[in-house]
Amino acid sequence: MNRRYKDISFSLFQRKRRKTASIHVERDGGVSVIVPDTLSTKEIERLIETKRRWIYRQVAEWQDLNASRIRREYVNGEGFLYLGRSYRLKLVANQERPLLLKDGYFCLRKSDQLIGRAEAVFKEFYREKGLARIPGRVATYQSRLGVRPGAVRVMDLKNRWASCSKNFALNFHWKCIMAPLTVIDYIVVHELVHLIHHNHTPQFWAEIEKLIPDYVERKGWLRVNGAGMEI
Repeated sequence: MNRRYKDISFSLFQRKRRKTASIHVERDGGVSVIVPDTLSTKEIERLIETKRRWIYRQVAEWQDLNASRIRREYVNGEGFLYLGRSYRLKLVANQERPLLLKDGYFCLRKSDQLIGRAEAVFKEFYREKGLARIPGRVATYQSRLGVRPGAVRVMDLKNRWASCSKNFALNFHWKCIMAPLTVIDYIVVHELVHLIHHNHTPQFWAEIEKLIPDYVERKGWLRVNGAGMEI
């Protein structure tokens, strides 16, 4: 639900079982306000007013980080990310699969070079690689946390790196597989800890720190480099 308070536009999400309110600046620069469904409009506006300066700072930081957003082209020599490394693109004439990562190059079949087709081919590549790696990382950390998530899915989540559904299914953006494994582990643990602590309380971050003592650095890598994780 899209709302506006004075000069701040935001998306409002009201949750029945939520006890606290939170404000987020999403990956697209939009502001999301998540509140218990018992909060009145006046209370929501009061919350935004108290967080006004913080919202300004976060949006300004997002604009700075996204000023140099990479626009990739499907031509020889263009770089594409995989597990934190950049691999050059090579257009090849004969190849059974549309896209392969081999000999240090992304090899794209020339017949799939058209932008719309190439984008879909890369998305499917990342989705397949994510499905091959992420469930294993989930299994590793769920045993350490003593939690039991539902299905593990890799999909397009638009402005979120990952999410946890009501049935405890964990959803991960296909772009996650562009990040280093250490950062993927941070995203995985972040979602698993949400099965214990639903909100970003001090207890939530303390639980993450038990498994990932340097989570602040990994989180920072994602904040700084996330804008470049595009195709």
